Amino acid sequence: MIERHWKGIAKKERARDYIDHLEKDTFKQLVLIDGFVSAKILTRNVYEGMEFLIVTEWQSIQDIKQFTGPDIEIAIVPDEVRSMMLTYDKKVTHYTVCL
Repeated sequence: MIERHWKGIAKKERARDYIDHLEKDTFKQLVLIDGFVSAKILTRNVYEGMEFLIVTEWQSIQDIKQFTGPDIEIAIVPDEVRSMMLTYDKKVTHYTVCL
């Protein structure tokens, strides 16, 4: 199993919009991909806005490539989401689940 981690800080007034986008768009696309296991939205208030850590779990790197294309390190951030964010990671981090 592989976990994919991405962080961004949303504008306070757009935080709910971002959660809605994930639920109604991104996560609905992910469940259609073979090898996708689960997704979590973690949040915390920070001075600038609302920080998000998005964690998705996958069976393998090959499965992630169905979502990302060949370069799995590049974050997939649609224009709609960019307008909600103050800052966000351009690259993601992958972890092998050991336990």
